[in-house]
Amino acid sequence: MSEGTMQRRAQRDDLSDRTDRGERCAPTDRGERRVRRAARAGGVNRALAAAAALPVLLFAAACSSDSGSDDSAGSGGTARADSGGSSASGPSASATPTVQAAAFQALPKACATLSAKTLTELVPKAKAKQGTSTDPADRASCSWSSLDNNGVKGSQFRWLNVSLLRFESDATRGAGDRLAQEYYAKQVKDAQSVAGAKGTTSQAVAGTGDQATVVRYDLKKKEGAFKQQTVVARVENVVVTVDYNGAGLAGDKTPAADTLVKGAEKAAKEAVASVRAANGEGDGGASSGGSSGQPSASASPSKSSKASSAPSASPSVSPSASPAKAAAAGASPSASAKS
Repeated sequence: MSEGTMQRRAQRDDLSDRTDRGERCAPTDRGERRVRRAARAGGVNRALAAAAALPVLLFAAACSSDSGSDDSAGSGGTARADSGGSSASGPSASATPTVQAAAFQALPKACATLSAKTLTELVPKAKAKQGTSTDPADRASCSWSSLDNNGVKGSQFRWLNVSLLRFESDATRGAGDRLAQEYYAKQVKDAQSVAGAKGTTSQAVAGTGDQATVVRYDLKKKEGAFKQQTVVARVENVVVTVDYNGAGLAGDKTPAADTLVKGAEKAAKEAVASVRAANGEGDGGASSGGSSGQPSASASPSKSSKASSAPSASPSVSPSASPAKAAAAGASPSASAKS
């Protein structure tokens, strides 16, 4: 082979090698360019994505912050609600009003409130007349009338009435003793304002229940001049009213008012003692033959045997007649004298 031929072959081989390397490198250069373009594009895209993501992140952060605030507020709200609920679960509406139970739950038999000795002294040879009552545990009464006929010398007339009224405690109206106080005051006022009464006077009576008043006056009737004494006494939740009057008839002398007052006060003391005895306190006036006259201590409301489960209605009518009617309630003196 000539030297020229060999030189040309070497040039062709060299060209072929460069061509092969160029072809092999071209794709690599293009790939690198694509990679760089993609990287640049990717960078832009990532920048855009990051820019777009920034508000989202900020919004998410704000939402996260708000959510935390809501949770905190909610937790606080729950605590406040719980606190409020706890407070609400405390004493709510005021409890149903209650009153202390009445001290006395029973009344004695009205016709047995006075001893035989006292009855003989005040209304000799009299027979008892039981008053009518629909509820003996709350109201009772008994009366006695006596006419001592001395023929042409005249007659002495006496009339005695004992009335008992018990008041039960009521959640709406009040405690029994307070209701009894109100009725006591009304009875005294009624006795002081009797129509036709003359020389009315009143004074307190010692040693007779928790409080007592005697009202005395003169009352002119067609049968004669009557001396009227009314003793109103209260012991706890019971009111005792004693009416006692006397008159000299057919020319007999008028009885002394002071004597009649003492008799009425004695009867009231015994009646109060009987009320106490009926409720387990003391011996009772009738059984002991009379009261000692010493002031007795008021019974404690706590000694009540039991509280009534249902409040009784307030008595609308006094079990005893008014003093004026009481004087006229006895047998007619003239009619008795004739008999």
